[in-house]
Amino acid sequence: MNSSSSSGLSISLTLLMAIAVGITVANNYYAQPLLHSIGQDLHISMENSGIIVTTAQFSYALGLLFIAPLGDKIERKTLIISLMLLTTLGLIISALAYNPTMLIIGTAIAGVFSAVAQVLIPFSATLAFPNQRGKIVGILMSGMLLGILLARTFAGAISTMVDWRMVYWIAAGMMCLITLLLSYSLPRYINQAQLNYWRLIGSIFVLYRHERVLRIRSLIGGIAFALFSLLWTPLAFLLSSEPYHFSDFIIGLFGLAGAAGAMGSPIVGRLSDKGKGRLVTSIGLILLLLSWLPLSLAQLSIIALIIGVILIDFAVQITHVSCMNAIYQGNPDARTRMNAGYMLSYFTGGMLGSFSSTYLFANFGWISVVITGVTLALFGLIIWLYYLKSAYQNC
Repeated sequence: MNSSSSSGLSISLTLLMAIAVGITVANNYYAQPLLHSIGQDLHISMENSGIIVTTAQFSYALGLLFIAPLGDKIERKTLIISLMLLTTLGLIISALAYNPTMLIIGTAIAGVFSAVAQVLIPFSATLAFPNQRGKIVGILMSGMLLGILLARTFAGAISTMVDWRMVYWIAAGMMCLITLLLSYSLPRYINQAQLNYWRLIGSIFVLYRHERVLRIRSLIGGIAFALFSLLWTPLAFLLSSEPYHFSDFIIGLFGLAGAAGAMGSPIVGRLSDKGKGRLVTSIGLILLLLSWLPLSLAQLSIIALIIGVILIDFAVQITHVSCMNAIYQGNPDARTRMNAGYMLSYFTGGMLGSFSSTYLFANFGWISVVITGVTLALFGLIIWLYYLKSAYQNC
């Protein structure tokens, strides 16, 4: 049976779920400002260190495909609590890692099961009143982006004061606490999907075939997060080398600059509720392109870099929230699978951005990262404009 399905979502539970999403997704990003410190401790080269971030994002994508759709089949509160405990196990393994293989295993476990964030987000959309859905999703997406960005600040500070392993121990403690709070606060909810597990997974690809909005929004979202990762993954190397030579702590502080972009999510959600989603997406894609102008000067000006970081993070966030809200307007019984399909594309884009950016930076320098970013941003904008043109012609 469904419980609490029509009672709306209180602000206190909304904020708790947003914090849970942020803390859970943050687990995949603690390593980014620590790559050179982890590399020195575990003897991993600069070019190969990106595999840690890539593993986290690839594992998260696997979780989106094989774990998150269970939200349309298994009672959601039980599923959420179980996945969060398994994520905590992965963090503990990472904290205990004494070689690269053990760290990658811990990262992979935490990555797969942290897909619980993508059970929480569509769950909030299900519990919310329809006229508040965009706003609620925007708040949880703010939590997600803040988690991704502030993970860097948190990790840099803890690593500087203690060491990189303590980052994972504290993260495991936070996961235990938020899991306990959710176990007391979440309502129970059983969806009506009667598909067996493999048909449930396969139905994601059926949705891709039948839902044009899912296809285009997944592609746009994937491009946006690829650009996000293209910037953030090699940033630790840029800031720890000439001319900056910054510590882990200072590198982590750049997450605060990016966090300013997350503040626009609830506003974007409200605009989407009012039918302005396409306009918001267009603005986001234009800003994604323009952000690479100041970023091209990152090796010459720290101010230009900060401006670029704020612009790209704001652009990614408003694009992402508008895409998700468009997807959530569809079939409520397939909402978790629609979300899983979109987020699979989203984090696949991030994984490819992370993987390519460390290779580009190590072999061709920062300018190659900028050129790739501009090219990809232009590609995304052209695809979106073509979609708008065809959509208006079919009206």
